[in-house]
Amino acid sequence: MLAIVVLGSGTSVPHPQRASSAHWLETNRGSLLLDASAAAVHRMAEERLDWVNLDAIWISHFHLDHVGGLAPFLFATKHAPQTQARRKPLFIYGGRGLKKLIKAFDDANNYQLLKQPFAVEIREVAPRSTFEPLPGLRAQTFSTPHTRESLALRLTGETGASLVYTSDTGYTDALAEFAKGVDLFMMECSFPRNKPVETHLELKDAMRLAHRAAPRKVLLSHLYPEWDGLDISAEAKKLWPGETIGATDGLRLSIGQESSG
Repeated sequence: MLAIVVLGSGTSVPHPQRASSAHWLETNRGSLLLDASAAAVHRMAEERLDWVNLDAIWISHFHLDHVGGLAPFLFATKHAPQTQARRKPLFIYGGRGLKKLIKAFDDANNYQLLKQPFAVEIREVAPRSTFEPLPGLRAQTFSTPHTRESLALRLTGETGASLVYTSDTGYTDALAEFAKGVDLFMMECSFPRNKPVETHLELKDAMRLAHRAAPRKVLLSHLYPEWDGLDISAEAKKLWPGETIGATDGLRLSIGQESSG
């Protein structure tokens, strides 16, 4: 079984109910943080998640609302009393340029972020790669039209439960093929309509992808304030008959069985 906790359903725009992008994935054999916004550092604690023993972090791309909490998290684990006895390694995955980015954070004040009580391994992955971020969890990557390094992630657990996490992306039919038949299609859906840029999705884009991918459920996240006051599920139902859930901070979903929380 896979389980998701939405830590941040919003964007870079400050919002009283939505932190910026981060999602916690729990399996029977470990935990994976999907993007690390600045808010994620404290949101993990607010949700009573075991941040001390977080196994791996996935960085989808290098915009600050997705990676701005990575250096603060490493700064915290370096000094927090709770992590001083930790010995198992932390793995950080992302696209080409991740090592350079972490080095830039580190060099800003000679933080020595990688000198931790435990080993930190940074692994850059290419599009169309396959790897295991956690034991028994198969990951595949797909290059998305957002930034040069942006990658969507397809995850499949030991029992076959599956999800795709698009993170930020523009529309491409190929993304639907990548997500074909997953249990949970976690899509960004920045705007209800009239998106100002092509490198994000609006609702009609997301529902077109849902039609093509035929997932069991859709979770829409990365929601700009333009969504405030709108019923996301009801709006989505007008365009796709399947189950669509609008992400909210603190939402918990079990993947491969009925959702809860």
